[in-house]
Amino acid sequence: MKNKFTYLFIFCAAVLLTACWGSNAKKLPSLVETYSKNDKKPFGANIAYRQVAAMFSAKVIKDKKEAFPKTWVNISDTASVYFIMAPKLFVNEDEVDAMLEYVYSGNSLVIAAAEIDDNLLKRIHCNQMYTDIAMEVMMGQMNNTATRSVVKPQVEYAYYYYPFQNYFVNTDSGNIKLLGYNEHKKPNSLVYFHGKGRLFLQCEPRALSNYFLLKDNNYEYLQHVMTYTHAQAQHVYWDDYYNKLRFRKSNNNNFSTFSEIMKHPPLLYAFWISLILLGLYILFGSKRVQRIIELRKPNENTTVTFTETIGRLYLQQKDNKNIADKMITYFNEYIRNTYFLNSNHINDEFMTVLSRKSGVQKEKVDTLYRTILATQSSDVVNDYQLLSLQEQIQRFYKNKG
Repeated sequence: MKNKFTYLFIFCAAVLLTACWGSNAKKLPSLVETYSKNDKKPFGANIAYRQVAAMFSAKVIKDKKEAFPKTWVNISDTASVYFIMAPKLFVNEDEVDAMLEYVYSGNSLVIAAAEIDDNLLKRIHCNQMYTDIAMEVMMGQMNNTATRSVVKPQVEYAYYYYPFQNYFVNTDSGNIKLLGYNEHKKPNSLVYFHGKGRLFLQCEPRALSNYFLLKDNNYEYLQHVMTYTHAQAQHVYWDDYYNKLRFRKSNNNNFSTFSEIMKHPPLLYAFWISLILLGLYILFGSKRVQRIIELRKPNENTTVTFTETIGRLYLQQKDNKNIADKMITYFNEYIRNTYFLNSNHINDEFMTVLSRKSGVQKEKVDTLYRTILATQSSDVVNDYQLLSLQEQIQRFYKNKG
């Protein structure tokens, strides 16, 4: 009992200490990468939104909350700037066509996303190397990491977090100009000249996040990105649609779940693994399930039935002598098998030994065997004699030890 109270006290003390420590401990801010203009957490885009508003102070930023084709069909600009910041950019063919038409008309489209959809990269003849966030958390290590801009190549814009590892490859097109590099001198920012306009791609949106821009003089990095845009923009748009999009929408209304799964390798791997596991479960699980066993009727004691039938037959024929002889034979057989006594020689010594082994009083044993001997010597046994023999045999069974 004393040990129980000791353990209870230790448990309560641990809970109290944990509660006190948890209430006083400083909570870390959320590190979820939203890039929303209203998000003031480390990886929101509130600072970038306000900085862009300050750069184009003569223009009011217009928020757009629909897919690019719907936006482009309602405007006819030739010198505007459109910003898109998202963790991942998912666009279909129709959206890519609308974006390139917008740029071709003389506008500037600025896209900052960690993973840019292949539909867009293929159109500008470029590719990207992307490192998943989950892989960074498992394999990466936080340290002071930096990026550079071609405007001031001698200046490093750094902060403490996971290294900038995303970069572009196959950027040899004559329409592409590189604007920035990571610590390994891999290009992470470029501009694509198309028609009269320009398409800006930044594969490290963390470099435009609240956390990065508020570090020392890192705000200059966004200014360098904006160097190649229109100084006097016709309109300024800020996208609030693609940063919430988590999958590529179909070009038409014929949406297919399986086709969407096929577009994303992680989902496709998970789908096939699920199918394989389901097949294995069915294969091995079915063998472990035992088939229903039919109930079988218990075997009847035919010996008892046979005995009752024979007994009724003798009673109907009133052959008491025959019944008595069989009762005596059965009883003597029982004595031989149970007490290992020879019932062929009935004498005083036999009855004394039987009384001692069975636990029945010797007087009752003597009376029983006198009745047996009298029955065996009689030619005719009436009902009273048969009943008396039966009762004495049954009393012997009940009184035996």
